[in-house]
Amino acid sequence: MWRGILRSFAVMALLLGLCGAAQAEPWPAPGELAVNDFAGLLPREAAARIRAELSDLRARTGIEAVLVTLPTRADYDPAPSLEAFATRLFNGWGIGDATRNDGILILILAEDREMRIELGAGYSPEYDIPAQDVIDRVMLPAFREGRMAEGIEAGVGAVLTKIAERHAAGLAPAPAPRSWAGALPFALFAAAAAFLVLRGRVWRLGGRLARCPSCGHRGILRDEVVEEAATATASGRGLRRQSCPACGWRESRPYAIAARGPGGSGGGFGGGRSSGGGASGRW
Repeated sequence: MWRGILRSFAVMALLLGLCGAAQAEPWPAPGELAVNDFAGLLPREAAARIRAELSDLRARTGIEAVLVTLPTRADYDPAPSLEAFATRLFNGWGIGDATRNDGILILILAEDREMRIELGAGYSPEYDIPAQDVIDRVMLPAFREGRMAEGIEAGVGAVLTKIAERHAAGLAPAPAPRSWAGALPFALFAAAAAFLVLRGRVWRLGGRLARCPSCGHRGILRDEVVEEAATATASGRGLRRQSCPACGWRESRPYAIAARGPGGSGGGFGGGRSSGGGASGRW
């Protein structure tokens, strides 16, 4: 009798274990729309800077880019590969606009020593090249030296300038420089493109050299104020303001903020999807 009871308990334990495995979450739940540092790789100041960059990108262009760090993907419903896990996470959260599919996921797995830049289905395959270049030239060298926070912050900035900003401006991805001879034209072209896509920032900084149209004083104060934030279905609006500290002259001009796209199941993301494009790296 006791042998039968023990056998029953063993079967029940096995079934409970199988049920628990079947109920394992396939991906983590999103904590916020910009920085999800579940692995604790970033100091507070670095996380704040990255969050500001990604939030600014979303406000200006509508592109949703999110940074996710995890200790390991083994804590979740197993995927056959890093690439499959990243695509599953991307689509599970619904990153990016549901119509444009222009979201970006920067995923770093600290204990697994692997990372991926996953791109939305709206990016052409040519964008896989600059994604791989950012991983190989910017992020992995820092990771191999233990400079995780530095590599992450530099990598996020490079993703924005080489991928997100160019895509938002309707530009094809710039080729990665292959030699010093080819690097200078690339740098000049990238600088010109950055000026176009970052003209809002250039406009603010340019006020330092501009003259007041009223008194001629050099040094105009410029800033941008969001009056109505964009929603999932409607664009927002803001004001670009100028003022002269010498004579008190003021001017305000409205500007539009792109809508974020229809809501998905991903904690406020726009419902975008990825078809597996992007690049991976290991250190």
